[in-house]
Parts: sequence; C-alpha cells; structure tokens
Amino acid sequence: MIDYEKTLLDLVKPMVDEPENVRVQTMESVNENEVLLYVYASSVDIARLIGRQGAMASSIRQMMSVCSCLDNKKITIKFESY
Repeated sequence: MIDYEKTLLDLVKPMVDEPENVRVQTMESVNENEVLLYVYASSVDIARLIGRQGAMASSIRQMMSVCSCLDNKKITIKFESY
C-alpha cells in the first residue's frame, strides 16, 4: 500500500519557497476507488505548483497517477492556498 500523502508531499516540497508550510491531506471521497488529496500552501507557492496554464499541476497529477495504478485507484489532487 502506497502512502499517497507522503509521496505527494515529498514531490511538491522541493518545488516551493516555504516547504515547512506545505501540507497534504487526504479527504473522503464518495467513490471507494478514488483518493482525494488536497495540497495546502501559501498563495505564491500554490501558484508555482499550478504553473502556467496548469502545466505543473498536470505533471504532478500524472506522476501521482502512475503510483495509483499499482492499487487500481484514481487520484484527484486539489490545490488550495491559505
């Protein structure tokens, strides 16, 4: 079983200016085959993680979907600033 929270956190921390303020949290999903992850960071760091036209966010989602194939799960990642 893969720890999706830790994997995503390890993936995004090197990309931000304030890695100590980045949080990843798993939320409940109505679909049992879906893993819903929220990334929380400052607005500047969230903008960096989303990237231009969502390119970086798309890449992060693709990398995490490779992990989830092993468990036959669908990964949904949302980015939120605080």
